[in-house]
Amino acid sequence: MRYISFLAACVALLPSTISADSNLSEPHSSQQILPDNFKPPQVFQNVNLLRNTNLEKGYVRETVNVVIENVDSKPQSEYYIPFSVDVIGNVGGLEVRDKKTPGPSFKTELVEYDPYSPTQFFRTTLPQPLTPKSQLTLSITYHILSTLTPLPFKIGQNDRQYLRYTFSTYTPSAYPTLKQKTKLKFSTPDVPDAIGGSPERQGSTFTYGPYNDLVPAGALEPASVRYEFTKPVIHATLLERDIEVSHWGGNLGTEERYWLTNQGAHLKDNFNRVQWAAAQYYKPPTSALRDLNVPLKVGSLNPYFTDDIGNVSTSRFRSNKREANLELKPRYPVFGGWKYSFRIGWDADLESFLRVVKSPEGGHVLKVPFLEGPKMGDGVSYGKVELQVILPEGAKNVRFETEVPLVRVEETVHRSFMDTVGRTTLKLTAMNVADEARDKPLIVTYDYPFSAAFRKPVTIFLGVAAVFLTAWGIGRLDVSIGKQS
Repeated sequence: MRYISFLAACVALLPSTISADSNLSEPHSSQQILPDNFKPPQVFQNVNLLRNTNLEKGYVRETVNVVIENVDSKPQSEYYIPFSVDVIGNVGGLEVRDKKTPGPSFKTELVEYDPYSPTQFFRTTLPQPLTPKSQLTLSITYHILSTLTPLPFKIGQNDRQYLRYTFSTYTPSAYPTLKQKTKLKFSTPDVPDAIGGSPERQGSTFTYGPYNDLVPAGALEPASVRYEFTKPVIHATLLERDIEVSHWGGNLGTEERYWLTNQGAHLKDNFNRVQWAAAQYYKPPTSALRDLNVPLKVGSLNPYFTDDIGNVSTSRFRSNKREANLELKPRYPVFGGWKYSFRIGWDADLESFLRVVKSPEGGHVLKVPFLEGPKMGDGVSYGKVELQVILPEGAKNVRFETEVPLVRVEETVHRSFMDTVGRTTLKLTAMNVADEARDKPLIVTYDYPFSAAFRKPVTIFLGVAAVFLTAWGIGRLDVSIGKQS
């Protein structure tokens, strides 16, 4: 089981910024192979470490601020971050930055040395080697999906839901730590169980430490908490997102297909529709998913909402000069363990997303959000995201840039009505994505020659002409049986 989790992690996490040439079709890989007897060199020590764990959403968000010091006699630039093999396959959005100096995140990659080891590592390369006895403050952020478990596993339809989170009061580190502290932030002060450690409780915040004694590298202190979370734990096992660019129509068409599930507590009894309808008058907290709110860009038009049965009429679209919101209500409440698949789509003015660059080849720059979809206070996580950007027929020299870690990049051809050679399509695949990626853009640049713009009308003209010529030719045929006079 550990080996399978590690293999999943090897393809799930990549450097934070990637760009691709138009002929790139091989998957990116950040996996680095190291010797089986590898151990991180003890060239650093953590002088002071503060870990903030946020449990206000349906997944775990962690920020580790640590002051590192080079204790070696030579400059060092490689810092290792350990994770348990059972967890690393669910880690996403890992970024390492200099906390005191704003700038891009550091290069971070997954390393492999023994697939059966209980601990695996990410390796961060500092932009400048740290000289002996020098210090640097790092900010390490990431999220962990599908690691919260409901306890009890089954509850009544109107019961409160509690989740359990298991962790270590000592922050896992490949280096000794002189001083550290761990803070847990809950969405409610209702935390009936806290096993391990002696936390200081202050409202909805638990503090473990400070630990002022030297903690050796790899030291762990198991602990767990059980806290109230009477909200849906929304997880999309798969999201397929298509963005179609139409130069002739001046339109940017978007369609998203979701496979949602609720990872919360299951119902211990059968669903009671009457009880559910009666509760809607005062709307108490519930672990079921009742509705979804999808903020769209201002000016979005023609939204639709369908599922496996057909059109879903329980939706509402509100649009004005300041906002555009698509409010969705599934056909049934989605309780723990239940699933719901649907699709939504909308149009937008292409001018708001596309810029033309003056160049002989007709350069274009497209800037769109990597992720849109539902925006919920409870959080939404995605196991796998497949994004397709369908460019106009004749587009070439495709480049892109995004901060979202990717596991696969492909350039394919999408054929639709009246196409000749097909439309150039950029397909990006990401794993373990959280709704925080909504704020991260995807920038696609491509060349679209002036002659390519006339490919479609010429094709339509030739098609219509061929139909008339064929009809005229058939009309000129003599299909009579008798002899000509």
